[in-house]
Amino acid sequence: MKKHTPKLLWAILIIFVSGAILRFYWEPEFAYIPPRDQVLNPAFRGEKPAYDVWGRSISAEEAAKLKKTDKGRKKLSPEQGAVPINPDTLNLGRKTFYQETFGNEVFLTDILGLVDGAVTIPNIMKAIWKLKGRGTTNLRVELAKTVTVGGKTFKKGTLIDTGIDVPKGAYMPLGMPVKFSGGRLKVGISCAACHATVDRESKKVVEGASNWDLNQGLLLALATNSSAYFTHTQLTKSQLNGLKRHLDRSGNSDPSQIAKALPDPKAMEDQVDRVLLRWPKGHFDSTIDLVSNPTKIPDSFTRGAHPYGWSGFAAAGPFKGLSTFSNNVHAQNSDPLSQAEVSRPLFGIDKEVYLGIILQNASSPKYRYHPGKGRNPSDFFASVDPTPGVTGINENILPPTFPRLTPVAPDGVFVSSPGYKAWEQINAVAAWQNTLVPPKAPIALDPKRVEQGKRVFQRAGCIRCHAGSAFTNNRIIPANVIGTEPSRAKALKKTGAIFGPPVIYSPDTPVPVPGKARTLRVPMDIWMPLS
Repeated sequence: MKKHTPKLLWAILIIFVSGAILRFYWEPEFAYIPPRDQVLNPAFRGEKPAYDVWGRSISAEEAAKLKKTDKGRKKLSPEQGAVPINPDTLNLGRKTFYQETFGNEVFLTDILGLVDGAVTIPNIMKAIWKLKGRGTTNLRVELAKTVTVGGKTFKKGTLIDTGIDVPKGAYMPLGMPVKFSGGRLKVGISCAACHATVDRESKKVVEGASNWDLNQGLLLALATNSSAYFTHTQLTKSQLNGLKRHLDRSGNSDPSQIAKALPDPKAMEDQVDRVLLRWPKGHFDSTIDLVSNPTKIPDSFTRGAHPYGWSGFAAAGPFKGLSTFSNNVHAQNSDPLSQAEVSRPLFGIDKEVYLGIILQNASSPKYRYHPGKGRNPSDFFASVDPTPGVTGINENILPPTFPRLTPVAPDGVFVSSPGYKAWEQINAVAAWQNTLVPPKAPIALDPKRVEQGKRVFQRAGCIRCHAGSAFTNNRIIPANVIGTEPSRAKALKKTGAIFGPPVIYSPDTPVPVPGKARTLRVPMDIWMPLS
């Protein structure tokens, strides 16, 4: 949507009212995609590769030579893992970056209750309306009711700092598509919510820059069912021991026993909220290790910046692992239900208890599990699952090795929407991210001080690790060498015990995946990232 005026807001409201009648036939969705003249990033001037083959870039000139022989053409085929990079790919990547939620609005709205508590969609729209098109880096939203979360009371009418960005002239939040589905408004999250921001002066969009003040901890804490996000936080020792005790009843799916094993929802909610309220603005905990260790949201200026991830966990697959990295964000971070099949080895929590915790206080009655009704959580969830045939609630496909994890799917799934090819959207995002160039700093720099800083940088030895245009040596440095906090490096340690071979579907595989689809083994020796 390239034009956003007050008339658009009225149009949205009229459509949503009309949609109440047509809710089973029409599901309108709105997402802000900035026009090019509302973006500050300069155009990419470097050479754009024509193909990516397991992280190796192939130029248009090289591709033209390869296409002259049968052997060369085979190297550029999907059967060899080749991903074409062309204008259509890059356009899809940009569209996916701003608009695609992979269905996470169902989890965020219907289960987590992100906009069903003190923060509501009408109040978000009211705050945007008051801007009158001026734009902001921090949408201040009025609380719809008084709530007490994590021992702290927030009064109705209080204006809170959300850190949500609204570009100049826009009447939609950046990176927060709104959808009307099932008779209600739902909000999802796209890449742009965290990895794009609004310039403080011009109020134009900076693609790839981190949303430095996004107040995710507060927004999650104010949700009505924050417990659904418990694996990203930290439980008390007694709560954790209580959950793990059910592990002794191996194979016991008696609903009455499961009900006894579920934690008290109010106590669970209070503990999770207390942890979330401690998260700094612009920080997020992307790991599911039952330890709260949020880190600063990273930027998305990814060209030459491999390996991706604090431990190099995203070092395999297309685009030197960038696709793996982006896939991870849209799976476990926006749909904890996708981890149900591996909850026992990862958390020591029985699958039924895990599902019960997430669903017992779901915002929407449709997804709310009632322990006393004689059904176990997995049977209940199967009856309401909007994406049957895959794990969790988002749009994804199961790897050939499922439920075992792999180096190219450390969260266990590949996000892919029906109608596309396997990983097509994520590969497109990776290709587009690699074309992003940050705008020039809006400040005047003293050349003498810049030169002095460069000498200090070199003399201190920083350049040994932070060299080149991407300021990296493309190696993984052990935590004990650089002296950083090792908590995040340990976060995925348990996944190693349930890793399978690095196998994915051929990039020409349609979604839904047909039977006997072609699989490819991802080479793990393309480059050596360890120091």
